[in-house]
Amino acid sequence: MDISKAQQAMLEKQVMKDFGIALVSASAVLALFLLLPLRPASVSPPAVAAVAAAPAPNAFANVPIAATAAIVFDLATGAPLYSKNADAQLPLASLTKLLAVYAALTELAPQTPVTISATAVQAEAPHLFRAGQVVALNDLARLTLTASLNDGAVAIIEAAAAKSSRSETELLSQTAADLHLFQTYAVNGNGLDVSTTVSGGYGSARDMARLAGALVDRAPAIALATTHASASAVSRGGTPLTVTNTDPMVGTIPHLLLSKTGYTDLAGGNLALVFDVGINHPVAVVVLGSSIEERFTDGMALVAATLAHFAGVASL
Repeated sequence: MDISKAQQAMLEKQVMKDFGIALVSASAVLALFLLLPLRPASVSPPAVAAVAAAPAPNAFANVPIAATAAIVFDLATGAPLYSKNADAQLPLASLTKLLAVYAALTELAPQTPVTISATAVQAEAPHLFRAGQVVALNDLARLTLTASLNDGAVAIIEAAAAKSSRSETELLSQTAADLHLFQTYAVNGNGLDVSTTVSGGYGSARDMARLAGALVDRAPAIALATTHASASAVSRGGTPLTVTNTDPMVGTIPHLLLSKTGYTDLAGGNLALVFDVGINHPVAVVVLGSSIEERFTDGMALVAATLAHFAGVASL
């Protein structure tokens, strides 16, 4: 489950009002930092007494995070820049769809036609498809991740499990193991709560950062589709399909490579982002166990702190 269109519109208005200016400032500071001129090689600096270098400012020292767990993970170096309960195993909600799509891509070619089953269309909203519709896997994945479609996620993992001759749970577990996601476990592909006490998927913030980065590497075009306000495709029968992004911040984060939201009663508000801070220097930001609104403010605060970190300043 994720937010309704009305809730999304309200969230987008509030997030854009509160954080748009901050992100523009963050981007400007980072750009200035990257464009600072170097000292010409022919000019010798005046001799000075040796002075101990001042420690780099900690841009994450005072970042207020409502989420139960969070991480800023440098995918280029494999090191966390910030963490809060980063290895705690928590409900994933629709972040589970990242695992379902990755699992499907290990079994099926991107252009594989996927038939929407009667079981898939019975999934709770958000949903889009009709039983019997046929959609190429890469298009189905783009639409499903962008709009957090539960029917799309069911269809994806059904097709992948059938190809692998394994159950959906076995395929998801094997995919998590292959990616060394040791805190990750899923019983369905959409992350919907199975009951009032059992989630459809569990994992840690660290695992989700690595999973998001792995999907960007394996399927950059699918991941990039989640960074736009909407996504469109056409079914094999010629039906146009268009969805709206569940993340209202996608237009404000510079060099965004992936965005995925999640929300259920058990999980609370979750968010996974991957963005570039330089040339081929991706960083993942993940928040788990926040609220439906604060997942976005948490994410924005960590993005701004990350930009400040790479600009060499304490804050923006």
